[in-house]
Amino acid sequence: MIHNSSIQSSVFNRFISEIRDEEIQKDPLRFRFNMERIAEILGYELSKKMASTSIETKTPLGISPSEVPAESPVLATILRAGLSMHSGLLRMFDRADSAFISAYRKHTTAENFDIHVEYLAAPELDGRTWIISDPMLATGSSMVAVYKALRKHGNPKQIHIVSAIATPDALELIKTNFPTNTEIWVGAIDQELTAQSYIFPGLGDAGDLAYGIKL
Repeated sequence: MIHNSSIQSSVFNRFISEIRDEEIQKDPLRFRFNMERIAEILGYELSKKMASTSIETKTPLGISPSEVPAESPVLATILRAGLSMHSGLLRMFDRADSAFISAYRKHTTAENFDIHVEYLAAPELDGRTWIISDPMLATGSSMVAVYKALRKHGNPKQIHIVSAIATPDALELIKTNFPTNTEIWVGAIDQELTAQSYIFPGLGDAGDLAYGIKL
C-alpha cells in the first residue's frame, strides 16, 4: 500500500516545497529541519497502522485510558542522507531501536551503477516492525539492497518505508521485491528520472544539501 501525503492540501506540502526550493536549500539547517518535520508527520501517520494496546494512566484526579502502539519498532536508516529523517522518526518513536546501513551508488559509467552496501549495525530484527527511511526513492535499488542486507539478520513482522520523494519506477521495484505486508509513506511522487537516474524535478542530492558536498 502506498500513502502519498501530497494529494491533499496541508502544511505538510509547504515542507515538501521548501526542501525543493533552490533558495531555501542554501540553508542546510533549514533543509535538515524540514526533513525532520516531514519524517515526524509521516511517522505519526504510519503509527496509526501499528498494532495497539490499551493502557491506563494515573492522573492526580483519576485514571485515563489510552490506546498506544503495542511495540517499539526498529528505525533503519540509510546513511548518510537518511540521518535527518531518522532524527524526526526518533522523536515520534522515542523508545525505538535503531539500525544504520551504508548504501551508495558505485558508477561504472555516468549512467550505469551498482548499489553497494558496506556497513550495517542493527539490533534484534526478527519478528519486529521495521521502519526504513531514505529521503529519495529514485530507482528503488538502494532500498532493495538494504532490505536484502537486513533480511540476513531477521524476518520482519511488517515493514514501513518512509521517503520524502519517490518515483513510480522505484515504487514498482519495491512492490516486486518486498513482502506484501509492506506499506510505503511518501511526501510526493515525481514522474520522471533523468538519464543519470536522478528524480526530476526532485530536489538534488539530499545528502549533500543536508551535510555538505562529498568528494
